[in-house]
Amino acid sequence: IMVSHKEFVGAGKAPGLQVWRIENMDLKPVPKALHGSFYTGDAYLLLFTTSAPSYNIHMWLGDECSQDESGSAAIFATQLDDFLGGGPVQYREVQNYESNTFLGYFKSGIKYQKGGVASGFQHVVTNDMNVKRLLHIKGRRAIRATEVDLSWGSFNKGDCFIIDLGKDVYQWCGSECNRFERLKASGVAIDIRDNERNGRAKLHMVEEGEEPAAVIEALGPKTTIAPSTPDDDKVDTSNRKKGALYMISDASGTMKVSPVAPASPFKQAMLSPEECYILDNGVDRNIFVWKGADKTLNQQENKTIQVLPAGAETTLFKQFFSDWKDKDETTGPSKAFTIGRIAKVEQVPFDASTLHSNKAMAAQHGMVDDGKGKVKIWRVENGEKVPVDPSSYGHFYGGDCYLILYSYRQGGREQHIIYTWWGLKCTQDELAASAFLTVKLDDSMGGAPVQVRVTQGQEPPHLMSLFQGKPMIIHNGGTSRKGGQSQASSTRLFHIRQSSSRATRAVEVEATASNLNTNDTFVLKSPNALFVWRGVGASDEEMEAAKHVVGFIGGSASHVSEGKEPADFWSALGGKKDYQTSKSLQNMVKPPRLNKIIQLYINEVPGDFTQSDLATDDVMILDTWEQIFLWVGKEANAEERKGAPKIAKDYIDSDPSGRRGLPITTIKQGAEPPTFTGWFQAWDPKMWETDPLERIRTHF
Repeated sequence: IMVSHKEFVGAGKAPGLQVWRIENMDLKPVPKALHGSFYTGDAYLLLFTTSAPSYNIHMWLGDECSQDESGSAAIFATQLDDFLGGGPVQYREVQNYESNTFLGYFKSGIKYQKGGVASGFQHVVTNDMNVKRLLHIKGRRAIRATEVDLSWGSFNKGDCFIIDLGKDVYQWCGSECNRFERLKASGVAIDIRDNERNGRAKLHMVEEGEEPAAVIEALGPKTTIAPSTPDDDKVDTSNRKKGALYMISDASGTMKVSPVAPASPFKQAMLSPEECYILDNGVDRNIFVWKGADKTLNQQENKTIQVLPAGAETTLFKQFFSDWKDKDETTGPSKAFTIGRIAKVEQVPFDASTLHSNKAMAAQHGMVDDGKGKVKIWRVENGEKVPVDPSSYGHFYGGDCYLILYSYRQGGREQHIIYTWWGLKCTQDELAASAFLTVKLDDSMGGAPVQVRVTQGQEPPHLMSLFQGKPMIIHNGGTSRKGGQSQASSTRLFHIRQSSSRATRAVEVEATASNLNTNDTFVLKSPNALFVWRGVGASDEEMEAAKHVVGFIGGSASHVSEGKEPADFWSALGGKKDYQTSKSLQNMVKPPRLNKIIQLYINEVPGDFTQSDLATDDVMILDTWEQIFLWVGKEANAEERKGAPKIAKDYIDSDPSGRRGLPITTIKQGAEPPTFTGWFQAWDPKMWETDPLERIRTHF
């Protein structure tokens, strides 16, 4: 008998993340603004839905949750799995040991808070400023903010801490913490202000030894700060890809586990559709349970970490098999519906979030609706907000800042989102004014709106979907002010790509052939011609969006297919050059992965990676399946630079799916070729010219 629950009715109906807490053996939804915050005394159920649709169910257990709560979470996970037709992949997550898939939903980090249901702690977004807590920030890729005792004894010199006093949030940086840790801690502080406080708190950066009076008052007289502690991430993962395969059988009436193969790679024929199997990749803290299509599984509460129904195997699971072929496939793994990875490059119908849209907002706020609510847009001018003419809605200029108020009905009530969009070429005064005007607008609406700050090039899918079937058009510079427009360049190139919500965005990029990409559509305007260029992997929706760009530019466009370009097309771009033509972009076998080498060990960056995930004090590996890139940051130490090529070779030689001998390309920060930058949409070549810490401080 399939069990339903009132919370299941809306489960999986729209792409994105849903979170429930177990309260008195029942499910209670957690507000979107508080996704990523977990009480250590509780258990949670999470559902992530792609538009395919495919589903991930996660049961998360805090260190101090009770046996009853973890048992309830397991039962609800099984019931939700049944309700969604038995197709979801199930994960069992334990505090501090979460899977990369789980961590990828929360790019600005996860917060562990003391207490739970039993001690009366609730998940409520309030403007309550009577908060007093201390958060310890750990990790460089997977960011964890753990609530610790509010005392100087909790501090150490090597880490960042957040002293959260409600109206004021202080980011305290130990004298030995590095730049990248400061950067990631700033992301957590910004998230607390924007989501937990509705944009109402003030952020402060504090260096060890320069604590202001308010901090001393909250913590008492300062005592000696402990020395730094070793980084938890420095774990030897040389065996991370090794696995063992076991069959679980109850044919004899009792549960029996028998070994099938002691070490990977395995053969797909080892899996029988009538049985269940355990793939133990324990050295990398992964256990997979595979359910044959003809088998039902009575799930024990603490048996599994990932339960995979036949036909919904993840890429991570398939990599342990040297000959994996999906149904109706003859040449190897099909395009997997990957979650929390690059999606657009796979050319599959909607999958998680695309690279450019993932400033934690896509994962945390998702698509609240279809974007058909009411939209009002203002431009920031001379410290005031000036209405934008509705006929030019959808056009955003790099020299401007905008406020976008989106209103929609949900649950019988009107809800609001304020997007604050910052152009990369707007002035410091406009940035400051936009922050002030956002708070003012929020106050005028009773403090109820959700605030989302967006930097040009990082637009979340929902914002892109507000323009009623038209693409969001982002102009490189200039302004939409009457009479204030700078003369647009005589040659312009717009890069059109579809987002995870099927909305499209056209981004103006430098008019050079190296910016083309085989997966996308481009509009090129020169003084005497207008072209629409269609890459081999481009979608019909992108071609449709190109018509709107052509309509705006004016004139009659010639359609050009990749590989059949006329000479005047190349001359308008300043000559033919190499660009991103990777075939695997059109027919992805595996999702690309970004890994970082830390003290010569490899750790994967969770979730969709962006240009800002490239840590300038590290060496990173970008694995695009057909090729391996070693990216060397300018501040990487000599040991990492020297040891990295061998690590990359070992990484590929130890891959169970047999990819030995792949090309490994070493590239230096600031000299990235298009074959590398093409994996990141709207790559910004000028990003390295400014200090990332200074960039993030403008958000304080």
